[in-house]
Amino acid sequence: MEKKFISNSSESQRMFKRDWMEALSKVHFSVPLFIYVPVILYFGWNGFVVAAITDFLLAIVGGLFVWTFTEYILHRFVFHFVPASNWGQRLHFIFHGVHHDYPNDAKRLVLPPSVSIPLATGFYFLFDAMLPTQYLYPFFSAFISGYLFYDISHYALHHANFKSSFWKRLKQHHMLHHYTDATKGYGVSSSFWDKIFRSDF
Repeated sequence: MEKKFISNSSESQRMFKRDWMEALSKVHFSVPLFIYVPVILYFGWNGFVVAAITDFLLAIVGGLFVWTFTEYILHRFVFHFVPASNWGQRLHFIFHGVHHDYPNDAKRLVLPPSVSIPLATGFYFLFDAMLPTQYLYPFFSAFISGYLFYDISHYALHHANFKSSFWKRLKQHHMLHHYTDATKGYGVSSSFWDKIFRSDF
């Protein structure tokens, strides 16, 4: 396998000439908390009010489960899709390649709102078209909770030192993805789907 460039620098690599575009590509790890905790509470509470307890719990489990699969699919088949064209390769670098080249860049470890908000909105309308209201609200609350766990844990995997065996295993799994073989280990918050689809280490 060809050895690829990986920087040990914690500084951000500039990607855009225009300052406003550059600013939109960076985000502090706490920003998703301020945006999505209220969303989780709103949909969670409304789901609790409208749904029977069994429906509520079923939707919560379903939302978390669907998030883990979504995380795996997005990372493997969207973030790691590299088109042949120069334009496509530039787009790939903007969306995910920069993270692999500069994995210690703290400002590019969680999705910027310019990406996460349109994605969350799109998923909401998709689920709205598929689920009855009593399932939609708790399901979406759990789905976004899964996303938030993924985003914050992704930051922590790169910048925190863990004592817990669970977190140590998760960090090792993700670091192998970065530093050993980027064609394996697509799960970030869980290695479950890597085991299912045989992309584990």
